[in-house]
Amino acid sequence: MLEPIKEESLVFVSDGDEAIGSVRRVAPNERPELVIYIENAGDFVVPIEAVDDVHSGKVILNCERIDRRLRQAIDHARDAEDPRFVARSSDDDR
Repeated sequence: MLEPIKEESLVFVSDGDEAIGSVRRVAPNERPELVIYIENAGDFVVPIEAVDDVHSGKVILNCERIDRRLRQAIDHARDAEDPRFVARSSDDDR
């Protein structure tokens, strides 16, 4: 059985990947859907059927069950990251 989905849970496309967004609202207007925020793209309405798993405060989406616009947003969720910051962060971990 899936854990309940909570607002502010992180959203992933697969377990172990980096988060691509977070849950804004659960079942708005009592519909079986979520509103999720995708980095660099904004809010998207996602049907509950597109959720593959929920555990440890994570919501894992099934990309085969989401629409094309959301898939494109997910593909570009990290585009605005500064590669110099990411490189420096990994160097600091050594």
